[in-house]
Amino acid sequence: MIRHCADNEFDRILAIINEAAQVYKGIIPNDRWKDPYMSAEELAEEISAGVTFDGYEIPPVGLVGVMGVQFVEDVALIRHAYVVPDYQRLKIGSALLTAQCARLDRPVLVGTWAGAKWAIAFYQRHGFKLVPMSEKSTLLRRYWTISERQIETSVVLADAQWHLSP
Repeated sequence: MIRHCADNEFDRILAIINEAAQVYKGIIPNDRWKDPYMSAEELAEEISAGVTFDGYEIPPVGLVGVMGVQFVEDVALIRHAYVVPDYQRLKIGSALLTAQCARLDRPVLVGTWAGAKWAIAFYQRHGFKLVPMSEKSTLLRRYWTISERQIETSVVLADAQWHLSP
C-alpha cells in the first residue's frame, strides 16, 4: 500500500535510506561516501526544504520503501528513492515512482550518481531519459543544493513532459 509518510515516521524513513544506500558504497566516489549515508540533520534539512515522502507499506511488516518529491520552481524533483534490500526487486520502487508521477502536474527530474548504473536503468525503464551532459550541471545548480563535487559525479534524468516543454 502506498501512502503519505507521517511526521512520526522520520526515524523509519532515515533507516530505510541508510540501509538501502549501502549499495552505493564502492560505487560512488570514495570522497562522497559516508556512513551513515544520510544523517538525521540532513534528512531534517531536506524535509524543511520541502521534500515530502510517500512510502510503501507491507502489513504487518510496515514501511519498506520511500520516495520523496520536492517542488522547485517549475519542476518536481524525485528525491531519496529507496527500498529496503530484502524487498528490492518486488516492483516497490516502480509502484512508488508510478504513483508519484501520476499526480505531478509539471516536468519531473531525477538526479543520481553517474556510477549507479542500476538506478539510471531503473528510471530509463520508466520513460526517463538522460539529460545531455552539456545541460546536467546547469540543471543540478538550478534545482538542487549540492556540492560541486556531487555535480561532477552525478547525472540528471528527465521525464517525457520535460522533453516536450519549451
